[in-house]
Amino acid sequence: MRTNDRILDFDLGLVTEPPSRTLAARLARLNVWLGSLRVALRNRLAANSLADLDERLLNDLGLSRGDVQDVLRRHGLTDDPSLQLTRLARRRAERSLRGQKSD
Repeated sequence: MRTNDRILDFDLGLVTEPPSRTLAARLARLNVWLGSLRVALRNRLAANSLADLDERLLNDLGLSRGDVQDVLRRHGLTDDPSLQLTRLARRRAERSLRGQKSD
């Protein structure tokens, strides 16, 4: 049999519904979701503890009490506010290194 005599038969019919996922795939996806929820809740608790620090310590971190309260207010209970707080602190540190006045 020559190579050009072979015909590949692909089933390219209309797919009306997505293929059902196996139980193992569903459990793996649930496990990933629960893991990310656990991390988000842990980071939320850590961000809540930032609100208990005094202004001097928050300033050392590059944050203010208003920043922390604002971010916590905008995010839901299961959302992870750590990324937003990190961005704020990094932006404030960059401004400080450039000699710009922080807000």
